[in-house]
Amino acid sequence: MTAAAQSPRHTAGEIAALLNSHIETLAAELLPAGRRNGHYWTVGGLDNVPGKSLFIHLTGSKRGHWQDAATGEFGDGLDLLAGVRYRGDKSAAFGAALIWLGLDTGRVAPTQAPRSPPPAGPDQTSPNRAFALRMWLRAHPSIIDTPVEDYLKNRNIDLRALGRAPCALRFHPDLYHSGAKMAFPAMVAAITDGNGVHVATHRTWLERAGGGWIKARIADNKMVLGTFPGGSIRLWRGASRKPLKDAPPGDPVVIGEGIESCLSIVQACPELRVLCAISQGNLGSVELPPQIGVVILAIDNDVKPAARAATARVVNRWIDRGFNVRVARSPYGNDFNDCLRGE
Repeated sequence: MTAAAQSPRHTAGEIAALLNSHIETLAAELLPAGRRNGHYWTVGGLDNVPGKSLFIHLTGSKRGHWQDAATGEFGDGLDLLAGVRYRGDKSAAFGAALIWLGLDTGRVAPTQAPRSPPPAGPDQTSPNRAFALRMWLRAHPSIIDTPVEDYLKNRNIDLRALGRAPCALRFHPDLYHSGAKMAFPAMVAAITDGNGVHVATHRTWLERAGGGWIKARIADNKMVLGTFPGGSIRLWRGASRKPLKDAPPGDPVVIGEGIESCLSIVQACPELRVLCAISQGNLGSVELPPQIGVVILAIDNDVKPAARAATARVVNRWIDRGFNVRVARSPYGNDFNDCLRGE
């Protein structure tokens, strides 16, 4: 969003506070498809579709503040006006707010910005993919000195010892969880396809306990927004430090399931390129350039017959794709992070 213009008599903060004080009237006018649910106005999004993804506080200390659980967008009354009518242009929204509040009756309201139709054709981006990208972009680009770094350190993953943090990981200070109906700090990770295009965002919600940060003690404390078959979280470039598409011929790659397990491998073997497949079901589908040499599958220690059969299918799939395959398992524990922590 662009910075809001100031009037000689009012600042953007003052106008936002005034809009917040009239938020129920403003919400009903801007988003008539929504409805009041207790202390909230709920609607499907800034595009005024029915639903409950976007909620606006109507009372209390957060009156006028809102958040969209699907996109990660949030703001105050001025941001709401900008998002609904002016595609995020807060300067235009500021002028419209003065008129709406009766503070500048001589001004003509800015023209509302039309919403562009989605692109047509097979490359059309899904709303979830766009929301997932916006969520990741809104997060802090560095996880150093954030709860994410502390969470990883509590799992014996020392990013400072590695000299750098994975660019695919970011920190979101206040990410809404629809199941818990509240926001938590979160580690968010970019999931990209074989061409490096962002296709989904992985979220790990965190909470502070015992003087440090742990995974939030809620159901579904890890979730993915968007679809990711063939995608991966590119955690580490290994010795070459080159992007995946420019990997040297014969470059080996490790592909694991969870972020923490994969980062444990990075800590032990920083010379290796490491990708996170997010789930066992995606282990055999990760898109790789043809020059990759050995594919090392870091498999969790699940001894159930169904899990072992699934591992065999994954290995055979890589062989069918023409890759040289190896399987690595943690010497003890369920995964490599258990091993790193001595559990």
